[in-house]
Amino acid sequence: MRQKLKYLNQTLFPQNNFFAPDWIVLGVNNTCNLHCKMCDVGVGYTESNFYQNLMGAQPLHMPLELFKNIVDQTVTHFPKAKLGLAFTEPLVYKHLYEGLKYAAEKKMFTSVTTNALNLRKIADKLIDAELNELYVSLDGPADVHNEIRGYKLSFEKAMEGIDYLLTQKKAPKISVYCVITQWNYNRLQEFLNYFKNRGLHEVGFMHTNYTPDVVANNHNVIYGQLYPATASNMQDIDMNAYDLPAILAEIKSIKQQTYPFKVSFSPDITELQKLELFYKKPEQFYGKRCHDIFRTMMIKSNGEVIPAHGRCYNLTIGNIYQNNLQHIWNSSIISKFRKDVTAAGGFLPACSRCCSAFN
Repeated sequence: MRQKLKYLNQTLFPQNNFFAPDWIVLGVNNTCNLHCKMCDVGVGYTESNFYQNLMGAQPLHMPLELFKNIVDQTVTHFPKAKLGLAFTEPLVYKHLYEGLKYAAEKKMFTSVTTNALNLRKIADKLIDAELNELYVSLDGPADVHNEIRGYKLSFEKAMEGIDYLLTQKKAPKISVYCVITQWNYNRLQEFLNYFKNRGLHEVGFMHTNYTPDVVANNHNVIYGQLYPATASNMQDIDMNAYDLPAILAEIKSIKQQTYPFKVSFSPDITELQKLELFYKKPEQFYGKRCHDIFRTMMIKSNGEVIPAHGRCYNLTIGNIYQNNLQHIWNSSIISKFRKDVTAAGGFLPACSRCCSAFN
């Protein structure tokens, strides 16, 4: 019943969100210690919304006082919401332990999304801070991952931390996520088999999130004044280098196997025609509507709040230093944005390959 009411709210009254957010996502710092080929930050493409959402705020590290203020407000206004530290690389955030510890004292659910390069160094502090879930981003077997990440021991260092945590009784649940790219598409099952005897919670594969110039330009003809779009995650990506029949073969082979943890694909594509739609026709939508603008908001290190998360438009909907979270969650700016997205059919043109379309 609750899900039906949410659906009715989102479709009939999108400008008035009657439900609290599920997630408060924090951009706790604006620095990364790797150089991922499929990421605007990693390749230094400063013009994209994604880059600006992750790297455009100052100070470099979210002040601990602001972090605590966000926790306090979330507990007061949205007691069931979860706190997700996802950008840019939380394990190098200088107040990570103190922030997580404070959230634990307030009984908040916390998660961290990381490349895990520094995981072993900080693993015991994560346990002591009672982190609930850890999401580790890896890109394939060691040689592939290290090539994509631009550091020859990044996979080994990540696994050192993962394997250590898996031996600890009070460690957070650990899930691994892999973006399918032109460099790893034919080694997905090999990657998955590497973890077969490890006690992970989930291994998830994500098809590439991307916005080519043509999609951004078409979007901006209509919405450029209100919600300007940019190309994203296209600098080193070549869609013609994706062997779609090979990707489908890997997916089908994986789905025929049994693993001791959940295995997921986002989106879950099992037909060649749909793979061709996803990778070759980015102007056509995949998914039905954006859900994240109704269930998530992201806060940057300077207190600015944007819709959903780092892949959304660089649209400031409020600032924690000026208004409280409850006000910002239904501010006039985000209310109009939700209404405009819904009126457009559930997506704006540049939303076509954002993960919010199919999660």
